Amino acid sequence: MKLRQKIIFLAIVPLILALCAIALAVRHQAISLGQQQRATIQAAYLASKEAELNHYVALATRSIAHLYDSGRNDQATLDQAKAILAKLSYGDDGYFFVYDMQGNNLMHPRQPELVGRNLWGMKDANGSLTIQHLIERARNGGGFERYLWTKPSSHHVAPKLGYVVPLPKWGWMLGTGIYLDDVDDALNKIDTQVSGNILSTMWWIAGIAILSALVVGASGLVLNISEHRVADAKLKVLAQRVVRSQEEERARLSRDLHDGISQWLVSIKLQVEAGIAKLDNGPQHAAAARTNFERTAGQLNDVLGEVRRISHDLRPAILDDLGLAAALGHLGQEWQAHAGTPIDFSVSGNTDDMPTVVNTVLFRIAQEALTNIARHAQAKQIVMHLQDDGQAITLTVHDDGVGFDMAQIDGNPKRGIGLRNMAERLEAVGGKLEVSSSSAGTTVLATIPRSQLKAA
Repeated sequence: MKLRQKIIFLAIVPLILALCAIALAVRHQAISLGQQQRATIQAAYLASKEAELNHYVALATRSIAHLYDSGRNDQATLDQAKAILAKLSYGDDGYFFVYDMQGNNLMHPRQPELVGRNLWGMKDANGSLTIQHLIERARNGGGFERYLWTKPSSHHVAPKLGYVVPLPKWGWMLGTGIYLDDVDDALNKIDTQVSGNILSTMWWIAGIAILSALVVGASGLVLNISEHRVADAKLKVLAQRVVRSQEEERARLSRDLHDGISQWLVSIKLQVEAGIAKLDNGPQHAAAARTNFERTAGQLNDVLGEVRRISHDLRPAILDDLGLAAALGHLGQEWQAHAGTPIDFSVSGNTDDMPTVVNTVLFRIAQEALTNIARHAQAKQIVMHLQDDGQAITLTVHDDGVGFDMAQIDGNPKRGIGLRNMAERLEAVGGKLEVSSSSAGTTVLATIPRSQLKAA
């Protein structure tokens, strides 16, 4: 996987993970809120049903209050009270029932087959002793009781909320109830709605995640294409600079060979031919021929010196044999002898273990800096220092020349080519170039971190 692809991947994955975390948090909160809403609605609904049942029972007791308060408990009075209660109903499944305290059913308008039966031991589908619990609730002064009972309209067993009160003068338990399956249906609808909302929210988050990933991916693709174009443009410019540098180096070598070595060789050839001609004229011209040959030997020494200088400019052998410090010291000596400007060179730290490419880069930077000083600085003193502080390798070249305007150099693409070449050389090995200049002189600072030496 390429670096750009890794960067895009590292941008998309945290985004997807964050959206997944948000989705999980939203889902958890939605479920919690749904449960709280369900519980609130259920409590409110049951409270309203309890109030409704309380009201119904109060109406029923008032409807037979004239009989109950009369003090009579004969069979005719009791039958009249049962008849009044049997006629009271509300809705399809709302009715009143009467039991005695021994569990005998005395009145049940919707299930007359139960009248006269003792239901004390009857259990519902959950194994609960329904009638016993209702009678126990009535003996304690009345109240609400939940149980399972057959719903008359559907003939199916459904949960029911009952409310009973005692009629102690007659030994009765009067009660009624509301079936809760409608409540459960309403609550189930709420659960279904909440689940639908959660699912819809999850789909929205998934859509946003996919859209965001596509946007990031598309942005990365556009950036990748743009960077490719920029890189190609830089590569073309760099290739042009390499070709231009090669051509400049070839032109310099051609000038050196033509203006120096070629002319000396022609002069040597002429000197040798003149000496040979004098020897051919007889022994009396031997002294003159010897003079020509001695002059030729001196010119050969000059040619050898020029060849060594050209070779040293191309790549000094001392850089490979003795290292960067020795090569820079030798460069300073040759520069001082050639240009006449004093150079103070010093070394601190251990610089012997650096890779060859790093040695070459720093040596070329020193050459370029000295060349710029010779062309523009008008310096009287040069200080060159190579330092290893354990964290980085630093080469400093300082002169006391006239300096230059950094803004003017940076703003003119046709100037500062040497500085750009130095910066690009350093960037290739993970280093950094800093140049500062004023009327007091110019300082070139090349720094390569130790951590980059292995990569180089």
